[in-house]
Amino acid sequence: MSDPDPQLVAAAEIRARIDTTKPHSARFWNYFVGGKDNYEIDREIGDHIKEIFPGLVDVALTSRHFLGRAVGYLVEDQGIRQFLDIGTGLPTADNTHEVAQRLAPDARIVYVDNDPMVLAHARALLTSTPEGKTAYLDADLYDPDAILKAAEGTLDFSQPVALMILNTLGHVADYEQARGLVSRIMDGLPAGSHLVISDSTSTSEGMIAASDAYNSSGAVPYYVRSVEEIGGFFEGLELVEPGIVPVTKWRPEAGGSPAADIAVDAYGGVGRKLS
Repeated sequence: MSDPDPQLVAAAEIRARIDTTKPHSARFWNYFVGGKDNYEIDREIGDHIKEIFPGLVDVALTSRHFLGRAVGYLVEDQGIRQFLDIGTGLPTADNTHEVAQRLAPDARIVYVDNDPMVLAHARALLTSTPEGKTAYLDADLYDPDAILKAAEGTLDFSQPVALMILNTLGHVADYEQARGLVSRIMDGLPAGSHLVISDSTSTSEGMIAASDAYNSSGAVPYYVRSVEEIGGFFEGLELVEPGIVPVTKWRPEAGGSPAADIAVDAYGGVGRKLS
């Protein structure tokens, strides 16, 4: 009797980890940005939250656009060619590697997530230009040392790296712990590296109500934070202009964009490590 195919075994293990009885943030967010990699339970809570706070759809879409502008700035203005993207989520249009390698084909990207659904779709992320490289780590934000060690297989830590953590830190309930995790990763990156963060914020009653509804759904809770708390993640870094602002206001496209006028409960920023 032949040994089982390792790929089939791995696929079965991934399927066993996917729980379709509770909403999940990656699938929920995928539904909000128009993706198809979600289940009925995700769409149900999504539709419920749309009734409570329709603005969360704008948060999802404009946060994605912020990612594209931040990556573009880092590649074109700062010469960054390496990205460590933690909390990858499910692939949609203009993922980090697509934006970066479109501008710099030699860019290298490491995606990090511990969600089984994201892992199942990793092949969609693991495309790369011949000059660059894209890799995926099945790893946990709560173990930053393991992330850094594994990422060394793709990234050169003697050169600057952009750490991307978008719409992810809200899953860490304790704020000081979240700050500590970010600091530990940035400590492992060289001078000239950058930190990019965006997250939903407690800047309206609607967003707070939406967060409460999501956290009551059985999903892993997601805690919205104040703008000041978002800014705290950048302590010790040099903030890039215009600082910590609504994601629609962070370096909007030249010539203006209708989205730049949307008031959203999501703030983001980019910080540079000087030493």
